[in-house]
Amino acid sequence: MFLDILRRRNPAFVEAAMALHQQGKLPANAYVIDLDTVEGNARVLKEEADRHGLKVFAMTKQVGRSSSFCRALMRGGIDRAVAVDMACARATHKAGLRLGHLGHLQQVARHEAAAAAGAFRPDYWTVFNETKAVEAGAGAKTAGYTQALLARVQAKGDTFYRGHEGGFAADGIAAVADRLDAVDGGRFAGITTFPALLFDHESRKVKPTHNLATLTKAADALAKAGRKDVEINAPGTTSSVMLAALADAGATQCEPGNGLHGTTALHVMEDLPELPAVLYLTEVSHLSGGKAYCFGGGFYIDPIFPAYDVKTIVGAEPTTAAAALRSVEVPPPSAIDYYAMIDATGPTAPKPGDTAVFGFRGQAFVTRAYVVGVSGISTGAPKVETIENAFGEPYAWPV
Repeated sequence: MFLDILRRRNPAFVEAAMALHQQGKLPANAYVIDLDTVEGNARVLKEEADRHGLKVFAMTKQVGRSSSFCRALMRGGIDRAVAVDMACARATHKAGLRLGHLGHLQQVARHEAAAAAGAFRPDYWTVFNETKAVEAGAGAKTAGYTQALLARVQAKGDTFYRGHEGGFAADGIAAVADRLDAVDGGRFAGITTFPALLFDHESRKVKPTHNLATLTKAADALAKAGRKDVEINAPGTTSSVMLAALADAGATQCEPGNGLHGTTALHVMEDLPELPAVLYLTEVSHLSGGKAYCFGGGFYIDPIFPAYDVKTIVGAEPTTAAAALRSVEVPPPSAIDYYAMIDATGPTAPKPGDTAVFGFRGQAFVTRAYVVGVSGISTGAPKVETIENAFGEPYAWPV
């Protein structure tokens, strides 16, 4: 689905990536990032967030915590990241982003808390229970500061992806705030949930979840208890056009991820201000039984849509032409994606060495793909800036 948007809204990116691959400058099995476009997208999101008084923390996991991606965000005005786990924290900190938020979605392991506080000093640290609050506070105290804590809250009717559950009961948030204020080295700063916004397939729109209403009710309870300046962190399906709705609901923080590279579900339905800035590129290996087998390793296609006919642009020359599109069979998530199989019937069948470009909403951090940052596409002078793994670490490609 996102391939159609790439072809229509950023064709120069597709063609530049294909050319770089054919020149031997870009590896197969790679998430490729258009850094110029990322910088522009970051600027759009930051300006809109500023207009609504929202703090912006960038999510980088979808593009493998790429260091050049992080630097493009900084050029676009976003200077802080949210770390979905400690790997994100390490990579974004090393790239130069400040750590705005740690501990959400994944909590920090017990024996990593002190090191995280000392190394990163996050602006905010989410905790799901008092044990985790005490660990964060102890680490901050040792590092010589007081840690601002966000309480992850939950209530009946909230939506959580399986495996994401956890947090404090929202109806007791005033008492939770008091207990977190009593943590040595910590202080209560606000509340969070995920997802606050979610794409609705029936209406083809992004809608607030029950979680966002839970945040609003919890914030009201805190206000009645006399608490002021409470931070409300409301991540999920964040693009610039949704920031007004978040602010209206009382949010003070947003965490764009796919919005930074134009791959939220809403970007498929509407032409939003953010342009597509990431693609998956690989190469045909061999032919067998009417299929062209292309190298895999990065085929985690985020299942935000029901199953659909996945297509690729395949060829030996840069192109976005419809004639270059072919259907692809991608191995199911239960299988290792050593290869995907491209339809090779009919005229102009793919050949070994041909480039194959895909557009889907990926999650590079759970794959074994390369992550490549490319600058200069907007000026017609594309240049590979970084070739890294999914932890933002340099790869000595080709060996």
